[in-house]
Amino acid sequence: MTTPKFINNKSIFHQELKKRVQQYFEEHHKPSTGNLKLHFKAILLCSVYFALCVHLIFFTPPVLLAILECLILGVLTAAIGFNVMHDGSHGSFSKNKTVNKMAALSMNFLGASSIMWSIKHNILHHTYTNVDGIDDDIEAKPWLRLCETQKRYKMHKFQHYYFWFLYTLLHIVWIFKTDYDKYFKSKIGEVPIRKLTLKEHFGFWIAKIGYIIGMIIVPIYFVGFLGWLVGFLIITMTAGFILSIVFQLAHTVEQTHFPLPVADTNRIENEWAIHQVETTANFATKNKWLSWYVGGLNFQIEHHLFPKISHVHYPAISKIIKQTCNDFGVRYVEFKRMRHAITSHTSYLRRMGRAH
Repeated sequence: MTTPKFINNKSIFHQELKKRVQQYFEEHHKPSTGNLKLHFKAILLCSVYFALCVHLIFFTPPVLLAILECLILGVLTAAIGFNVMHDGSHGSFSKNKTVNKMAALSMNFLGASSIMWSIKHNILHHTYTNVDGIDDDIEAKPWLRLCETQKRYKMHKFQHYYFWFLYTLLHIVWIFKTDYDKYFKSKIGEVPIRKLTLKEHFGFWIAKIGYIIGMIIVPIYFVGFLGWLVGFLIITMTAGFILSIVFQLAHTVEQTHFPLPVADTNRIENEWAIHQVETTANFATKNKWLSWYVGGLNFQIEHHLFPKISHVHYPAISKIIKQTCNDFGVRYVEFKRMRHAITSHTSYLRRMGRAH
């Protein structure tokens, strides 16, 4: 599949957005990358994560404490992905490129491939958001129908009930299946990916083998198979559920668009910046704790328009972006509460599961 083009790439809307946001940073004399608070948070999250891993594997706490620690590890897995890996992969974690690369590589310690993520997320998802067949984030066939162009099966009638459980499997499937599918097929969805370098092939396998040794073989040796299995499932299913909910609330709700390129021209009838706003939604942006935990990913519109700006700046620039959207008549979708976004997501899944 050939990736489509956007029209009017040099629109006044996008130019004005960039101008106003750039003016904000110049007036406040701030870099657009992460700050000391973000770096401290990253150190805190990673330190607690590794401390809990060591305690669980080598000191074998009582069962109830072990279950609690596994739940916390699942929460931390998602938090490190949101705050450290995500900003690092976009080059916004730090002004230092090496530090950004190290932050991005944290994904490998969590079981997924940073190489595949960079292609899937930074290139395809951020360019062709909600475009069926290209954006891998709306690819969950046959279990879920996430847009009208996807085939409907009878089980989809109940998808707004069973998605809660299905979302817990994201991390496990990501680690053990989808990364390998992309690697061996050299495709993400319908789109062929570029040829990997020898260094990238080596990095992919080192990361996968390292995770298997550190999170499977070593724990089984010290705590036994059953103890490892229960703990591993608690960690990965907790992380999977949190990651899935945050990802899906950003794009698969009732008000977001799912455009397709025109068949004859292979063009998307919109400019890139407006496409990003129309396919994305914010939620609970006034909730400071949630914003802290999810690394600003409740400010998805800001992130999609300016992925190279660290999430620590999203609350400030959101006011600028919202005003610019209002000035140009571009709809800015935002849910005041997270529960409102979850309700909309559930309603959207119900609608997609119905026969038309």
